[in-house]
Amino acid sequence: MSGLIEGLPDAVSLQCIARVPFYLYPKLEVVSRSWRAAVRSSELFKARQEVGSAEELLCVCAYDPENLWQMYDPLRDLWITLPVLPTKVRHLAHFGVVSTGGKLFVLGGGSDDVDPLTGDQDGSFATNEVWSYDPILRRWAERASMIVPRAMFACCVLKGKIIVAGGFTSCRKSISQAEMYDLEKDAWTPIPDLHRTHNSACSGFFIGGKVHVLHKGLSTVQVLDHIGSGWTVEDYGWLQGPMAVVQGTLYVMSHGFIVKQEKEASKVVVSASEFRRRIGFAMTGIRDEIYVIGGVIGPDRFNWDIKPMSDVEILTVGGDRPTWRQAAPMTKCQGTIFGCTQLRM
Repeated sequence: MSGLIEGLPDAVSLQCIARVPFYLYPKLEVVSRSWRAAVRSSELFKARQEVGSAEELLCVCAYDPENLWQMYDPLRDLWITLPVLPTKVRHLAHFGVVSTGGKLFVLGGGSDDVDPLTGDQDGSFATNEVWSYDPILRRWAERASMIVPRAMFACCVLKGKIIVAGGFTSCRKSISQAEMYDLEKDAWTPIPDLHRTHNSACSGFFIGGKVHVLHKGLSTVQVLDHIGSGWTVEDYGWLQGPMAVVQGTLYVMSHGFIVKQEKEASKVVVSASEFRRRIGFAMTGIRDEIYVIGGVIGPDRFNWDIKPMSDVEILTVGGDRPTWRQAAPMTKCQGTIFGCTQLRM
């Protein structure tokens, strides 16, 4: 990386490059070999944190096309396509997805592939594969496998460590086991099991400095404050439906409304009746906004067609008056959303 900018030390030059928006990095690479090396260096991620130019991006994977991820830049309303996830599992679905250390992680899951001639489902129901994507190097890498293969499980980041819990393992057996991944050591270790196992998919949210595990159809929530304390069971009476965390607050889409969900109370924020026929979409929060992404328009008594969606709607909840607006639709992906998370890099 020597001689990046004439007359400046390379450390200062790297800080200058770090201020350039992420979407322009492919163009910076063609300046010179030294610039290409700088743009693809691990030092660039650190420099972006130091100069305060880190960006919040959304990472999304849908049913179509197979195992393809796209990244959304909310400041520029721009979609970026990532290399195809190199797993051997066809139509990987029901996986966990988080980001930490400036990398995207895709964990476990199983195949959603169906033979179009016979209708048979692929036999790969749960895997312990773990993949990470480095947006600086622009490539996927296989990481240490989870101890237990699982699908439809809760997945969160707690103090820089990835926590997975519950879900289903091979042979569709529900499990209560939980484990933790250390990014620096590239290693998994068991942590205390969930108090209960349920024959339903579960999801995880990080709120108030704690991991919350919710099972579909149950009002109880299992909470992890820190690893040594184990899980506690709480009954917050939260509504059921798609959820998103925005600036530390939980929002739920329920009965045609977006609802702000506190521990023991709920408040209707705005109507969401237009999403009643839309299923399989992602709902996620970034900054002071809720994103509703993709999904399909299901059949009704007048129309039996299933329409895959690439649309993106955004609800700003930070102001006095919540407002909806449309964002640029996904350029490559469409249909049921398999994974969605935000990435800070």
